[in-house]
Order: sequence, then structure tokens, then C-alpha cells
Amino acid sequence: MQTTVFDFDSVIDRQNTNSVKWERYRGRNVLPLWVADMDFLSPPAVIDALRSRVEHGVFGYTLAPPELVDTILQRLFSLYQWTVDPSALVFLPGIVTGLNLACRCAGEPGDAILTTLPIYPPFLSSPQLAGRRRIDVPMLDAGHRWEVDWDQLEAAASQPDCRMLNWCNPHNPTGRVFDREELERVAEICLRHDLVLSSDEIHCDLIIAPDKHHIPIAGLSSELETRSITLMAPSKTFNIAGLGCSFAVIPDPTLRARFKQEAQEIVPHVNLLAFTAALAAYQHGDPWLVQLLDYLRGNHALVLETINALPGLTMKPVEGTYLAWIATHESGIEKPAQFFEEAGVGLSDGRQYGEPDFVRLNFGCPRAILTQALDRIAQSMTQAPSPR
Repeated sequence: MQTTVFDFDSVIDRQNTNSVKWERYRGRNVLPLWVADMDFLSPPAVIDALRSRVEHGVFGYTLAPPELVDTILQRLFSLYQWTVDPSALVFLPGIVTGLNLACRCAGEPGDAILTTLPIYPPFLSSPQLAGRRRIDVPMLDAGHRWEVDWDQLEAAASQPDCRMLNWCNPHNPTGRVFDREELERVAEICLRHDLVLSSDEIHCDLIIAPDKHHIPIAGLSSELETRSITLMAPSKTFNIAGLGCSFAVIPDPTLRARFKQEAQEIVPHVNLLAFTAALAAYQHGDPWLVQLLDYLRGNHALVLETINALPGLTMKPVEGTYLAWIATHESGIEKPAQFFEEAGVGLSDGRQYGEPDFVRLNFGCPRAILTQALDRIAQSMTQAPSPR
């Protein structure tokens, strides 16, 4: 049987398409490698399914297809041996919505929510928006990778008003894929301190390191399941984020009821094209995903080699996601995101993640664009202040 070869090298012109990623630099010679949105065509099966659904011509309110529910449950079991009841699924128009709803399920206004730092920006804003206090635990630079500061995590979890841990795995922006021992330690802390665990696992399919495997933390034990909210989506994996279909896995009926109550009359339903794309992606997108991961691994190797060869810049290997977390504090650059933007490369500003001396680079793009961007970064470093 002939294997279909998918094209990740062709450059798709996204200018003048109202793309958030590309519109930021309209009219400027800046390559956008910032927001987590890949520059590849989505899987052909997704495009075909959307075309077929559009041809039907009626776009009314739509329920989640039973086939999508079944497919998600089968996927969770086949990939992770995690058995989930259909009632545990709650569909959402986006992961950020889920993060904010989860924070409203943690204790009462004034209570505290714990998270690691650096972290995806909505982790930093959602507790305050829910009227909660945020506790930050900085991650440790262990040389070869970022790790949890267990002493600080324990101390923060011990605070009497702490009600929830907001977790992220694979971790955005450091790219960590936490191993079973680490996850079991997190689980033990949550159980011992009676914390709800909200886990953003949107990048679970995007494992870059060949020796890593994603483990949904809620699947470690039935005790942890009853206090967990797991957030997943096909959006990053299959490049369909703009369609807006995510889901929460909330096995406990009481926690799930509160989550739904917080969403009542505020959170819109998922639209029919989003459901269509999600179903097609999960049912038919895996051959495309296998080749995508191979391509991303090649891009990652190029970024890793280039960045670590530049004086003043360093990054650790990415285990999961297509995001490189680049340290600039030894470069002498005061405003790194602005510095690289002026050099023609748009990166995410580390200040948004709680770390001002970092930038985040999205390598989910054709290699021609990535190579050009890395050349610009390298050239800019010849004009940078002397490394510290």
C-alpha cells in the first residue's frame, strides 16, 4: 500500500488573511514565529470534511457528534490506557475558556491557586479574573532541562487557603514532558493538601523527544481523577486552533456540575465546523501527524544547534510542543523581544510568561521560513551588546 507523503515544505501565503500571527507585522519585513499557530496546511482529511459539511449549506446550532465522543474515549484508552466515561466530557470553544472556568471551581473568591513559572500567560491572568489569589512557584534550571522546585511547591501547597494547582504538561513554554515519577509526586501533593488539579494537556500529541511519552496525570489514580479537570484539544496538533473545539475531562459529577454552572449562559457552544474538523482530525489525521512530528523534530534540531552556537543565547532541548524557550540573560540585551523584532523576527516576549530575559520561538513552520529567521537572529547577535 502506497504511503501518502504530506507537504510541510511549501510556504503558504497567510498575509491578508486576517491571521492573528501574520497581521501583527502587516507591512513590515518581520517573520512571525510567536503565537502557537503552525504555518502548515491542516490534514487533507480535515479540509475534505469541512468542504463536505459546508456544501450541506445549513449552519445551525449543533450538538457534539456521538462519533466524536466515542473517538475521543477510544483515543484516550488506546494511547494512555485511560478509561473515561462519556459523561465526563465537556466540550469547550477553547482551552483558555477551560482554564478560566477551572479557576472558578477552586474554593471561593479570595482563595489561592498555585502554578509554576514561567507559564502560558492565561495561567497568570485566570486566577485574578476568578477573584482568586495566585501563588507562583519558579521552575529550576537543572542544566539539561527545567524541573519542578519540589520544596517550594510543597510550601505553596501547604498554605491554608490554597485550593488548586494549575498544571501544564507538556509544559508551555519550557517544552518539558514530565515523567511518571514527577507526575506521581505532583499527584501526591494534590491529594495530601486537598487540591483540585487543573491540567492543561493541549500539546499532548506533540511529543518531540523520541524517548518521551505523554501521561495524563488524572489517569494515575481514581483518587486523583475525582479532583481533576483535564483540558485537551485537537487544535494545536492538527493546526485547527481558529475553529475552536476543545474539551475538558471531569470524571467527578460534583466538580463537573460546578464547571458547567460557571459556564452557564456565558460560554458559547462549540460550532458545527469545529466539531467536523475535530472528528476528521482524530479519525483520519494520525498519518499526517506522524509525518508532522518527523518534520518538527528536524526543525527542532536546527533551532537547538543554531541557538546554542550563538554567544549569549541558550535553550534546552524541547521534549514536547513546537516551542523553543530561549534564554537571553547572558547576551546583554535589555528588551529581547523588541531587539529581535527590529532584526526581522517576531518572537513571544518572555515577560508575558513571567520571565523577562527569555523569548519563545515557534518552529512550527516550513524550514525555509525557519532558516531565514534563524539567519536573521544570528546576524542580529553580531550587533548585540557583549555577552555577560
